[in-house]
Amino acid sequence: MIQATGLTSSPRKELPPAVDDVSFEAHAGRVTALLGAPGAGKTTALRLMLELQRGRGITYFRGRPLHRIPHPAHEVGVLLGDVPGHPARTVRGHLRMLCAAAGVPVRRADEVLEAAGIVSLRDERLGTLSRGMDRRLGLACALLPDPHTLVLDEPARGLSATESRWLYGTLRAYAAQGGTVLCTTADPKEAARIADHVVTLERGRLVADQEAADFSRTRLRPRVAVRSPHAARLSALLAQEARATRRSVEAVHEGGNRLCVYGSTCADVGEVAFRHGIVVHQLADETGDMGPGAGAGEPAPGEKGTPVGTAVRDAGGPVPADDTARDPDDHPGAPAGEGSPASVSPLRQEPEEAAVEDAPPASRTRSRRAARTRDAAAGLPPSVSVRPAPRPLRPLRYEIRRATGVGTGFLVGAAVLVVSALTAVLLARVGHTPQPRLLAAWPRELPLPPAALGAGLLGALAFGDEFRHPALAADRGTVPRRLGLLTAKLLVASATALVLAVLTVGCDAELLYLVYGREAVEVPADWLPLSAGWLGLVTGCACAGVLAAGVFRSTTAGLAVVVAVPLLVVPLVHKVTEGPAARTPAPLASRLRDGVPLRWPFGGERHLDAVLRLVAQPVGGALTLSLAALLCAYVLTGLRSRVR
Repeated sequence: MIQATGLTSSPRKELPPAVDDVSFEAHAGRVTALLGAPGAGKTTALRLMLELQRGRGITYFRGRPLHRIPHPAHEVGVLLGDVPGHPARTVRGHLRMLCAAAGVPVRRADEVLEAAGIVSLRDERLGTLSRGMDRRLGLACALLPDPHTLVLDEPARGLSATESRWLYGTLRAYAAQGGTVLCTTADPKEAARIADHVVTLERGRLVADQEAADFSRTRLRPRVAVRSPHAARLSALLAQEARATRRSVEAVHEGGNRLCVYGSTCADVGEVAFRHGIVVHQLADETGDMGPGAGAGEPAPGEKGTPVGTAVRDAGGPVPADDTARDPDDHPGAPAGEGSPASVSPLRQEPEEAAVEDAPPASRTRSRRAARTRDAAAGLPPSVSVRPAPRPLRPLRYEIRRATGVGTGFLVGAAVLVVSALTAVLLARVGHTPQPRLLAAWPRELPLPPAALGAGLLGALAFGDEFRHPALAADRGTVPRRLGLLTAKLLVASATALVLAVLTVGCDAELLYLVYGREAVEVPADWLPLSAGWLGLVTGCACAGVLAAGVFRSTTAGLAVVVAVPLLVVPLVHKVTEGPAARTPAPLASRLRDGVPLRWPFGGERHLDAVLRLVAQPVGGALTLSLAALLCAYVLTGLRSRVR
């Protein structure tokens, strides 16, 4: 059951709020339709309910607000807008990735594919799906964690009549099993046909909250559907009869040979056609809207109504519904309606909220607490704060499926191996290149070897792809800054970088051996510290790419930070560390051996000393400083978004 109370969006400048004090209920086992013209505030109401937009009000899902539900996806399945996801990912791969995020068994992906009727499309890419298949996939994503409640924003938008019937049949079956279904629509006839309960919005205000039968009787209007090859002539005759008898009758020519007659009966229309010898192919009672120009906005495509004959209306004639205004929140760029003074919310807090947002975090928290206290004393609805996006319940499994579900990583790895091998062959031909740099394919003219650049790019894609094609945080514009997700991304990126580093050296050595012989691949005497430094460099670049893309929300920015380390940070560190020093630091191994009575097992002090020597080098120090700064920036941005 859904209980929405006092939903009010934050007003913008001089415009009235898109949603103003809307309260309604959606019961379990029933389909509830939120009806309104485009711009009436339907989408804004849903976003306030789901805590995706700031405002006022509170919504309970089976007695609990969304932010107090441990795993919201298991309680509420949501479809807002298009399905977010990488266009190169397959349908089945996308659902399997979301299974790991929701913490459900992977077999659930195949179950919802069958329930949505898209089993045959499981290997299709998201970017190739038609509009109807995309909506089916959206419904499958909403059903994936088997939630109790479904919240869908115009799920049948852009679908054919057959697909719409299938969709609403599925929703009715879901409600029949005890679930709660809330969906929006702009068509009153569709609302009366599919819903058990209809909530009507106009200009952001609640104007009707009715059972479907009462809605059909009071908000809709019976009509007679007529199909005749002489529809225009029959319309004129009906208008003449209505004027003669002073009855309120409207005949609307809907194109072709179809005619809709309001305020009459099948018997009266049939008698008029019979008296004048007009052939009638169809004559049936229907439930229509309030007539031309009334009801819920513009007619549906292919149903443009034009009044061709209207009789004189009496006092009991039909009264059209009020015109509706477009809501900029539902359709950005659409002009907003004028709005009467009564539609302006008395709860405007815009100057105060702006001052709170500009304040420091500590004073911002105190101001919000004081504002909540004043609201409680005044009896106002509580504020709606934008909640962080849900975290993946199985972050490591989610990240592995995210990284392997798209071929970008494999293409980058293959390109790195090819470029590195060709560079190593050219360096060996030119000569004068040290053996370690030759095996790493790292000429002095390049800031980083190809393997390090490739690892940095793969790390930047870990967050960059999610900001560009969100999967966890649909309609939030960001991904969750959780330490669990960050740890999973760092682990996967580091493992990928290690594999790439080993494969690069192996491929370079093999190709050099085939071209120039054994002398070109001699192993250096100090191969162990060189190998540790090589692996540390590639892994550090991958981690720097992950952190930078998470901070700056862009793959390009993440790769730019990786390249900036040798170009900007290394010269700075080298300048700070160079020059004469009064004292020379003693080796760490000797200090540990003299200062600690117990000896380290397996010569651990020597290994630690080697690691610290690598960090003390300009490149190692610059990379370490950059990683520390990026990690601090990531934590600070995460805390800042949580405070807001």
